[in-house]
Amino acid sequence: MPLESHWLEDARNGDSQAFAMLVDMYAKPVYNLCYRMLGNPQDAEDAAQEAFLRAYKNLERYDPSRKLITWLLSIAAHYCIDQQRRVRAPQVSLDEAAPGELRERSAGPEKAYLLQETGDEVQYLLAQIPARDRAAIILYYWYDLSYQEIAKQLKLTESALKARLHRARRSLARVWLETDGAPLLHSTLARPKEAA
Repeated sequence: MPLESHWLEDARNGDSQAFAMLVDMYAKPVYNLCYRMLGNPQDAEDAAQEAFLRAYKNLERYDPSRKLITWLLSIAAHYCIDQQRRVRAPQVSLDEAAPGELRERSAGPEKAYLLQETGDEVQYLLAQIPARDRAAIILYYWYDLSYQEIAKQLKLTESALKARLHRARRSLARVWLETDGAPLLHSTLARPKEAA
């Protein structure tokens, strides 16, 4: 991306406006990663802001041979993992859930509801696994990063990453089977917050 590299170069030379353009460009994917990791819109917003602040303070450490989005997602994922270690994810009622990212603006009410329900179920399942496993799953399935990119971001070997992904998938399947594959919205389990 020519604009990205131009803004990045300007930001590395102290131009905060250029960095603001990069924030605008990548705010949504960074926020979405933080939300999937933390399960709470306010915490995700705070984490995304912190990730961008850390990126800005460490621009001299950025390796231009890597994708900028990969570096930003790595910073966000590590911050979220640290947050998960400090505080267990809060459990809230469905009434507090915000609209899900999976909802299509043009979808009819029935389709939008089904997409929201699916998003809520996925978010619930993700909240049941450890933060580092959750980060691996999100980076692999939502952001389509390669094993090599994810392993580098999470400071793992590729074989350790593959084992982590396998374990995370088994954990997700176990939680899903514990509900007999029934929609989680209708279960008696506590639910994490949902966000856009």
